[in-house]
Amino acid sequence: MTHILTRLFIKNPDDVKNNATREQYGSLSGAVGIICNLLLCVFKITVGALTHSISIVADGFNNLSDMGSSVITILGFKLANKPADKDHPFGHGRIEYMSAFIVAILILLVGFELMKTSCGALINGTPMPTYSLVSIIVLAVSVVFKLWLFIFNRKLGKKIESETLLATAQDSLNDSIATAVILISVAVSKLVTVPFNLDAVMGVAVALFIIWAGINAAKETLNRILGEPPSAELITDIENAILSRKDFVGIHDLMVHNYGPGRLFASVHVEVPQDIDIVHCHEQIDLCEKEIYDNLGVSLVIHMDPMDVNNDEINFIRQQLSNGIKVIDNNLTIHDFRMTPMADTQTNLVFDVVVPQNFKLTEKELKEKITQIARLINPTFCCVITVERDFTGR
Repeated sequence: MTHILTRLFIKNPDDVKNNATREQYGSLSGAVGIICNLLLCVFKITVGALTHSISIVADGFNNLSDMGSSVITILGFKLANKPADKDHPFGHGRIEYMSAFIVAILILLVGFELMKTSCGALINGTPMPTYSLVSIIVLAVSVVFKLWLFIFNRKLGKKIESETLLATAQDSLNDSIATAVILISVAVSKLVTVPFNLDAVMGVAVALFIIWAGINAAKETLNRILGEPPSAELITDIENAILSRKDFVGIHDLMVHNYGPGRLFASVHVEVPQDIDIVHCHEQIDLCEKEIYDNLGVSLVIHMDPMDVNNDEINFIRQQLSNGIKVIDNNLTIHDFRMTPMADTQTNLVFDVVVPQNFKLTEKELKEKITQIARLINPTFCCVITVERDFTGR
């Protein structure tokens, strides 16, 4: 069914990197959610009114509120696809993350409300509700509908890597589990007699599951909004694309900024031989930036760092120092290494050192330790160090 719907209503279903295609996926998910929840709402309220079942009527209105999540999904994708403007030069893609966060908050609200209701029933000694055969059939139909919505939205969410659709899928799964638990408690109560309200106890368990799922969904989307590091795969792809060019001998200071799905901007420093032809180097940089944009969808800006790569003495000392600082932390790296001519009393080593995000030493402590290591190599070495943080999450 999912395959049929995507082929019918999405123009280029496999072009998932295209923002227009992503919007179509979001609109399809929202429209299907609205239709399914509207049908469930009408069905439950009608059956509930005919059978005088308050619980079924209440569940019907709950489906009406679920339509709100579908509306948020549609609006989120449409707003995220708005072109860049004066106030938002990088586009509006992060609105998709905001809509996913709103859906996660709605999941949490449902979980807390269910917890409140279930705990209230236990505290007040409310007896186990009685469900008629019609009520059980209605609930079973609801489980099937919601389970299908979960599978549908999860497939779409994974295909276009959308936090919003994955959060919507989780919301449907939560509803399906909550209703299934009611059916299980009814079945258990028919087989054995329990001295407490089993429905309320199961409700507490489901509420805890929904709250846990909501927290995880909110955490994931909030990380995207705040600015999480790029994936290790993307970092490797960028590094390999750059270093595949024979004139580029090293890279550092890679930063990737996520402004929404399909809107990645990055900058990096590339080390090149200091005697390279500047026109040739500029041409290679342009070609590399275009290649990375075409293959990875990343708008990259490359900064050129000329290095004396043909001086054997400098290369030897740089390698010795690079190996030596590994005793402090194996993740430490140095770049932009320069050295003044060897002198009798003081030879300056000028370089940057990159530390991982969880590094414990202060800058002063780190500089002192590196200077000690450098003076073991040569007592005349005096280090001029700039400490930088690694923005790739490594």
